[in-house]
Amino acid sequence: MKKLGLFIAALPLAFLSSCDVQSQQKIGSILSQIPTNGTPTTLEIGQGIRQALEIGTSQGADKLSAKDGFFGNMAIKILFPTEAQKVEKTLRSVGLNSLADNVILSINRAAEDAAKEAKPIFVSAIKQMTITDATNILLGNKDAATEYFKRVTTAQLMEKFKPVITTSLNKVGATKYWSDAALAYNKIPLVKPVNTDLSNYVAQKAIDGMFVQVAQEELKIRENISARSTGLLQKVFGYADTKK
Repeated sequence: MKKLGLFIAALPLAFLSSCDVQSQQKIGSILSQIPTNGTPTTLEIGQGIRQALEIGTSQGADKLSAKDGFFGNMAIKILFPTEAQKVEKTLRSVGLNSLADNVILSINRAAEDAAKEAKPIFVSAIKQMTITDATNILLGNKDAATEYFKRVTTAQLMEKFKPVITTSLNKVGATKYWSDAALAYNKIPLVKPVNTDLSNYVAQKAIDGMFVQVAQEELKIRENISARSTGLLQKVFGYADTKK
């Protein structure tokens, strides 16, 4: 009997996932007319979490893919790889500041370029979300949605980001700047030659930055009532507030 109850409770969310676009729009219209208080239904929790994540990931990707999305954000700005920071210090010590600056600017531009590819991956993850995922996210920690995305999208993001990063590194000149920097450094007497996989490094840092931004957007919806832009979000997250 308990299993049957759980199956019936999960039906609305499963049905919503299989609906065509027109049907989902109709359901969304119905949900937009629901009261903004009271205990949300299973359907409302599932749809509310999906709505919140769509807003958060979309805004996050838009911010990071804009000019200076990475370069102008000190929390996620990509610097020289750890093993290559000695390269930067040495280059600057011998007057090659502009070369080091060009490397940093260009790898951040490549990350901004790749961030555009994140949206469809996040959308796919949202569609695959189960009722258990949605409930755990709603009533979980402040970064529960971000942790969900890390779990289900990291491998896809790396697969998608790396070729884009490689292309972007070439497009914005990062590959040349990095080669020039490594060459200049390796010519300095007595230094240990550096050989960093720049594409892999930048792709990983871009993904890390993406999750930092998603976490900020998630926290905004959880803690800032004015960020709950629909009646559904107000009801679902208002309910979560009572469970803290």
